[in-house]
Amino acid sequence: MPAPDENSLHLQLPPVSGIGRGRVAAGLVLAVLLPPAVEVLVTVAGYRNFSMIMLLQLAVAVAIAAIGGLWPAVVAAVLGSFLLNYFSAEPVGSLSIADPSTLFTLVIFLAVACGVALAVGLASRRAQEAARSGAEATALSELSLRILRSDGSLESFLDKVRANLGMDAVTLLASTGSTPGGMQSGGGTRLPATPGWRVLATSGPQPPVTHAAADHAAVVDPQYTLLLRGGPLSAQHRRLLAAFGAYVVAVRERQQLVRSRQDNLRLSEGNRMRTSILRAVSHDLRTPLAGIKLAVSSLRQEDVQFAPEDERELLATIENYADRLDHLVDNLLDMSRLTADAVNPLLAGISWAEVLPEALRGVPRERLRNELPANLPAVQADAGMLERVVANIVENAVKYAPGSDVVLTARTGAGITLGDRPAGELRVVDHGRGVDIAEILDMFRPFQRLSDSAAATGTQSGIGLGLAVAKGFSEAMGGTLVAEPTPGGGLTMVVTLPLWTGYGSNGSGMQ
Repeated sequence: MPAPDENSLHLQLPPVSGIGRGRVAAGLVLAVLLPPAVEVLVTVAGYRNFSMIMLLQLAVAVAIAAIGGLWPAVVAAVLGSFLLNYFSAEPVGSLSIADPSTLFTLVIFLAVACGVALAVGLASRRAQEAARSGAEATALSELSLRILRSDGSLESFLDKVRANLGMDAVTLLASTGSTPGGMQSGGGTRLPATPGWRVLATSGPQPPVTHAAADHAAVVDPQYTLLLRGGPLSAQHRRLLAAFGAYVVAVRERQQLVRSRQDNLRLSEGNRMRTSILRAVSHDLRTPLAGIKLAVSSLRQEDVQFAPEDERELLATIENYADRLDHLVDNLLDMSRLTADAVNPLLAGISWAEVLPEALRGVPRERLRNELPANLPAVQADAGMLERVVANIVENAVKYAPGSDVVLTARTGAGITLGDRPAGELRVVDHGRGVDIAEILDMFRPFQRLSDSAAATGTQSGIGLGLAVAKGFSEAMGGTLVAEPTPGGGLTMVVTLPLWTGYGSNGSGMQ
């Protein structure tokens, strides 16, 4: 029998008070003693009223019924009627009865006494049953609350069933029609299943997977069956097992509801993503395409002779729009990889300064102030991803803080950690209008742009993927990306990555 563990709810029902063997024995003793005692008292007192003596004997029988139940009361009634007949009915001192009405009275006395005893016994038994049912209901209520507060897994539920019924192992089978099935047990061994059934979950060592291997089988409903291996089941445990079966159905329905909710959330997220992509394609991608087409069409006009500076301007426009398209497509592809969980960073030791030349390509130099200290330790990063992270953050700062310099700083040392690992951080600081605290979380969501109204007027560009991609890549490398207000106004983006120790978190190593 398994030892009690944390899953055990200890559903030992509280003791129910009732007429036990002790009270029955006491009632029999009183049934033998009290009726003669009544006769002795009335004889000593010289009291000879037959009706009153009969009522005293009836009271004694009722009192004994309340103490010892049915059979002691019957004994008291029979003994009392005999004593009444011998000591109180005429002729006194004889079992013969002179008056037929006295015989009728004695029969009525015996019937009433036995009837009262029977009623008291039945009431006592009903009280016991009600108390036991109440105790079981309380125990099952506690069980249901514990199950509802648990993680909702079938394995956890079966652990509780096994612990509370004192079984060695429990298995839940589900009907699959005629298709055999199986599952991986907790130890990794593939369990065979009876044709037409498949194992949904097990608990305990060597769980039974067929009806023949089980000591007990509880048919929950046509879809589910519980198999149990262990000792015998008491009547109380069988009632609990029936209740457990009902909870199995509840747990399965709860799991199905959770899956349905997750599916609905995925569908909703997918629809939102598709809508955002369509909006991006319809506006943000078509705008540069239209600009390129207009510039090319202008250059191809044979009847128009452009000045060299106009021609250079049109070519620059084409190049600028092409770069924007390339950047947008890169962000879309990166976001797709992040959404599909298909990002596998190649981690190595990289300093912040190594990625800056490529990451800052195309950013106006007059807007940047590089204040990175020299000789900072390398951080654990994928060079390509870190370059995209820095590029997207700086581009975002330049775009949304048009009148401010963008300052790059970095530091490491005390207080900069990721979990229990020392880390280094890169700060991209601007002194623009900043972002409200309530909007900070939203700015990292895909296809979210601040000041959408301004973007709609054409003063901003982009489809709101830059920061989402930067955050996704930072977390894929084992780091974080957060935003915080800049003292004095503006926004500071902080990229934190663990310091390079020679081995990447994905097991890659170098040097």
